[in-house]
Amino acid sequence: MNLSALPSLAGAAVRPPTFVQAPRELAGPKAIPFSELESISPGILPLPAPPSTGGVGQLATDLISDVTAKQAQAADSVNALVSGKNVSLHQTMIAMEEASISFQLMVEVRNKLLESYQELMRMQV
Repeated sequence: MNLSALPSLAGAAVRPPTFVQAPRELAGPKAIPFSELESISPGILPLPAPPSTGGVGQLATDLISDVTAKQAQAADSVNALVSGKNVSLHQTMIAMEEASISFQLMVEVRNKLLESYQELMRMQV
């Protein structure tokens, strides 16, 4: 390649780049109210359950029942996919990951509760 054919940049004035401003309606994302999100995709954004007043035992029971339900839902989805029913692969994978993550959360909560109990037992009265 012949570099002598290129124009010399030594004498060229350097101009700063010019930016075009986006219209105001494209300037940033608008917040969508939760009620609209729920109406767009019902079931994807479940409302949180009210907290129970049963203590730690009730919390553990609720957590275990939620994990069991998610695992059953994932198993049903996998069985439907394998049997050839009209189930999408990505929904099946999402259900499996949800079940896995909820199980990992349950195990971590159990570990923290066990650590707390052991710490209480080590305390001197």
